[in-house]
Amino acid sequence: MSLDTIYDAVLRGDAKTATADTQAALDDGVNPNEILHEACIPAMTEVGRLFENGDKFIPEMMIAARAMQSAVDILKPLILEEDVEVVGTIVLGTVAGDLHDIGKNLVGMMMEGAGFEIIDLGTDVPPEAFVQAVQKHSPDLLGMSALLTTTMTSITATLEALTEAGVRDKVKVIIGGAPITQEFANKVGADGFAGDAGSAPRVAKALLGVE
Repeated sequence: MSLDTIYDAVLRGDAKTATADTQAALDDGVNPNEILHEACIPAMTEVGRLFENGDKFIPEMMIAARAMQSAVDILKPLILEEDVEVVGTIVLGTVAGDLHDIGKNLVGMMMEGAGFEIIDLGTDVPPEAFVQAVQKHSPDLLGMSALLTTTMTSITATLEALTEAGVRDKVKVIIGGAPITQEFANKVGADGFAGDAGSAPRVAKALLGVE
């Protein structure tokens, strides 16, 4: 079983083929980590690149992410058995006052596809909940999403809460969402800004200094 067929299936968003070929590769004795790191993750990296270049759009990216997820669902139990180290851990959440989750969920899928462990706090997450998650999980990254201009202040409030709790310097903060800009990220002191879900894994890896 060639890993190219799994790569192509994820790239096309063909979940049925991705699932079948992943199982076939495992049946042929292919290491699950090899499937993840040489087929699934490179395919999602390419999807992200195509999205950034305007060659793929959100619906196509979501379909590809779901195809990858179908393969990962088979691989994850086997990979966890091997206790393989992940690229990093990220706490994700949509900030207080904001109930939008499509963008956050897509970022989560893209980050998981890039090898990150995801701790999803959901939507309308108050600053203290972000603080508690950082204290409890000691993540490498904290990702905040705001889709409304009226909830951008919740990002500022959360950063202030992290500082007050003495954990701001223990985690890299990456922010994004429709009204968010690099200028805003600079102004509030975030470590990184992702303009879309396709670029989020690249920005995250750059912040952590990993390939």
